[in-house]
This record gives sequence, structure tokens and C-alpha cells, in this order.
Amino acid sequence: MIAEQTGARKSVGKRTYSVEEVREILGISRRKAYDLCNSDIFKVIRVGRALRISKASFDHWLDGCEQNGGE
Repeated sequence: MIAEQTGARKSVGKRTYSVEEVREILGISRRKAYDLCNSDIFKVIRVGRALRISKASFDHWLDGCEQNGGE
């Protein structure tokens, strides 16, 4: 049963990033990653004390930055 649940989760795909993942993707400091998460430029939810960033909204924001030359 656990294997079935694990397989089901893997098929859904990743829907959020952690702050650490955003930091690694952008190559920025932890403080700057938290500043971005608190700036309302993409969707962020709080799960307990942890922040989770919507992958779709972050990717959309990042794609827009790349198309606008990093602005």
C-alpha cells in the first residue's frame, strides 16, 4: 500500500518549490530568496513555519524575467 501511495505522488509531479530550491535556481542568497517570497511577485503559501512557492507562478515569473532581459 505504501508503494502505491508513493507511486501516486510521483505521478502528480512537483507543484511547489522550497525557499532553498528558489535560492539554488536563481543563485541568490537565502535572505534575498526570502525577500522575493515576501514581495508578492509569485504565489507563496505557509505550511506551518515553512514557505512553499507555487511552481507554476514562480516559473511564469521567471519566464517573464528571461523574456524581458532580466528585468
